[in-house]
Amino acid sequence: MTAPPPRDAAVVASNLPTSSRRLLISGLLLAGVGAIAASGKAVIVKLAYRHGADATALLALRMLIAFPFFIAMGMWAARRAQPLGNGDRWRVLLLGFSGYYLSSYLDFLGLQYISATLERLILYLSPTLVVLIALLVLKQRPTRMQVAALLVSYLGVLLAFGHDIQLEGQRTLIGSALVFASALSYAVYLFGSGQSVARIGAVRLTAYASMVACVLCIGQYLLFQPIDALWTYAPAVYWLSLLNGTVCTVLPVLAIMIGVKRIGSSLAAQVSMLGPVSTIVLSVWLLDEPMGIWQSAGTVLVLLGVLLVGSGVAKRR
Repeated sequence: MTAPPPRDAAVVASNLPTSSRRLLISGLLLAGVGAIAASGKAVIVKLAYRHGADATALLALRMLIAFPFFIAMGMWAARRAQPLGNGDRWRVLLLGFSGYYLSSYLDFLGLQYISATLERLILYLSPTLVVLIALLVLKQRPTRMQVAALLVSYLGVLLAFGHDIQLEGQRTLIGSALVFASALSYAVYLFGSGQSVARIGAVRLTAYASMVACVLCIGQYLLFQPIDALWTYAPAVYWLSLLNGTVCTVLPVLAIMIGVKRIGSSLAAQVSMLGPVSTIVLSVWLLDEPMGIWQSAGTVLVLLGVLLVGSGVAKRR
């Protein structure tokens, strides 16, 4: 059944039994909280960079804090589940590498060069990249609406990119390339997880893939730097990393997962559009990043493109 768009949520809720109405409202709130919490990651990383931390250290600190939570999630999800086969183990390793390690590392690197707003807009291209991957791998032709969504989304990013490249030049080019690679890596995860989630389970797949990423991120730091160096930063770096590992990493995973279970993936995806908007507000407020008319127009177009992609998927189902 196709989930109703957000603008109809109040009308739908009023016509539902009390218990269903509560599930709908709580699901919308959870999805919204998850989207806003996840969007704060870019702002926190940018703030931590001001205190001398680098991408590798910030990623290691984030995953050190989140690791125990993902272990607990994995243990809870595995209580009544069948053990993973060898094929699924390899899929979890590959998905953890692509979706949570490589994507996060490239994203953190890119944030050293570009604004939090542009970073969030580029990351929101992931659903459109999934459409392109499906075209290449499965020969699944996109619908007219999905083609329109692709054009609108990329036009929006180009507008925001054009605004920033006038200010930062080559730095914007380097950062945008890194974050686009991050979005592509995460799109590979989304595409691959769609093939595996039915067998493994959403909670278990997310927890296991995140655990793989935690080991890789921490291992990467230890490979290039001594562990003692991780405790030499300013106190603000650790407070920001605590927020990043809990509020911006674990909380969104749980909130969005429960929200999707209650209201469906289509409606949750539309609610997630609060993410770029909240990133813009936080970046202007906390980072003093400039927000021009071209960035505003680009944001509107990217959000419209993501909405069209979601609508196209919902209609096909």
